[in-house]
Amino acid sequence: MLGFRPLPWEYGVRNLFRRPTRSALTLGCLTLVVLLVFVVVGFIRGLETSLAVSGDPEVIFIHALGASENVENSTLPRGTATLLAASLPGVQRRTLPDGSQAAYASEELYLGTNVAVEGDARPTLGLVRGVTPSVLLVRRKVQLIDGDWPKAGEVVVGRLVATKLGRAAAALAVGRQVILEGRSWRISGRFAAAGSAFESELWCPLDDLQQAMKRQDISLVAVTLASGARFAGIDNFCRERLDLELQATPETTYYESLTKHYRPVRMLAWLVVCLVAGAGVFAGLNTMYGAVVGRVRELATLQTLGFTRRAIAFSLVQEGVLLATAAALLAAGIALIFINGTAVRFTMGAFPLFIDSIAILTGCGVGVALGVIGSIPPTLRATRLVIAEGLKAI
Repeated sequence: MLGFRPLPWEYGVRNLFRRPTRSALTLGCLTLVVLLVFVVVGFIRGLETSLAVSGDPEVIFIHALGASENVENSTLPRGTATLLAASLPGVQRRTLPDGSQAAYASEELYLGTNVAVEGDARPTLGLVRGVTPSVLLVRRKVQLIDGDWPKAGEVVVGRLVATKLGRAAAALAVGRQVILEGRSWRISGRFAAAGSAFESELWCPLDDLQQAMKRQDISLVAVTLASGARFAGIDNFCRERLDLELQATPETTYYESLTKHYRPVRMLAWLVVCLVAGAGVFAGLNTMYGAVVGRVRELATLQTLGFTRRAIAFSLVQEGVLLATAAALLAAGIALIFINGTAVRFTMGAFPLFIDSIAILTGCGVGVALGVIGSIPPTLRATRLVIAEGLKAI
């Protein structure tokens, strides 16, 4: 026997084209497996990114004591924003034309309620936020992309509301009607919010929503910190005013708590990635075992020509890795074109699947790993063949 002399690189490549049907089926199977991995990882990254970009480090929630993780259950009297604007230290303000000062404080009524669209009476749980014009001072990521700001009897919808409600985008176009709280509301416009959770919400005038719900309270007051101000000043004020029963929570902290809340969901998604990858390994094993069984005489002949078992094993692994790498690249291309940005519904609203660098690295890494792991057991079988018996095999 000669020393280790690898088979020519092109030998493994030519072998893939010698059996085009088998190679195409293996490529399709591995592509499907890696594509499923991209979908799951894109879901995880989309959820994490949506929650990460939703928080503004300069925005503070003022809500009822004990409702830090469920602001929709918070209840504050209307007019709290006026009281806080006059008393809270460190709130950003601007000078109006008449010389008065306007505080960056937004009173909001936030809740989940059944929403139906024009022409489809099926109600679906939607997220509604009653706001005042000052909301645009605090929610700086919100941009109107179509139509106008809502007037009485109108709503403005986020760009992912259609996904959240499970309806076509045309059903929530400007000028269409939605039904919530027993009233019909005209859609006056659409807005985007840099991929944040606000894009799953319907916004309407606070007064109109309170009248429709027969409520006089609000859920929270969102304020913007002035330059150089700190959260501690607002937090101390809320702690000292025990009569108001208020609690302050930074917006980033609120969404960080949601990220922790959804940790089991993310762990389950990673488990799905492992299960899908495991299924791909078994599929690769079956295919590679079939390839080895059909090439017993060829592998034995290579040994008689002086190629070591290690060289043959290296060539077989090379074939598996080539197929898996091609499948990973094909799946990555499909994911970037057809999956990236696709919106999905979730309990918190809706968010787009995000195929970023981490998702690409994970998907391609899983694909290459499938090629290596799936090739090792058949390769070990091939190296244990007796040359004389292999030459006589049919």
